[in-house]
Amino acid sequence: MAGWTTGLACWAVQAEPQAQRGRGSPVNAINKGIRKVEISLKWDPSPAGDPPTDLDLVAATYLASDPYGDPAYVVHFDSRSPDGTIYLNRDSQDGKGFGWDEVLTVELDRLDGRYARVMVGVAIQQRPAQRTFVSVINPALRIREGYTVMAEDDFGGVLGSTAATVAEFVREGSSAWEFRSGIHGFEDDPATFTEAMGKARRP
Repeated sequence: MAGWTTGLACWAVQAEPQAQRGRGSPVNAINKGIRKVEISLKWDPSPAGDPPTDLDLVAATYLASDPYGDPAYVVHFDSRSPDGTIYLNRDSQDGKGFGWDEVLTVELDRLDGRYARVMVGVAIQQRPAQRTFVSVINPALRIREGYTVMAEDDFGGVLGSTAATVAEFVREGSSAWEFRSGIHGFEDDPATFTEAMGKARRP
């Protein structure tokens, strides 16, 4: 899980997102009225003798005053949200767990009113070996609210990418949160992806 940078000044955008969509099963392109969502990720371990494969879920929040600017804060395995509304329930360095290897919970209904956008992504750690999704064995993503599955994907549309955004949650003023599905690939390392991911889907 090395490679994360927590200082915004150290992040730089290195690539534009690939306008691709993974092979998935979104229930609806846009879901409204989302309150609490769970994003789950799993993959199979590397073959014996190969370096471990490490994927990380990451979330970034954006202020209503600048929804496509720098993130207000970023949540990943080594950084929590200041108000406890976004958190990792499970974390893996090698995909050897049972069931889902990483689980991220986003309590949208508890987010302060100054936040208007949340982006969630998946980054592949590039040490000790460089990898894209094509070299990750059986990756799978599930996004759900309660028992309702909102989207599923296998990253088949971004096989040449090292990272991808997987979910976008937006609201205007005091309106309900909306979920926008779709997988968008990037070629950044984890330290720069958290800045680049916020530029995706800019109107």
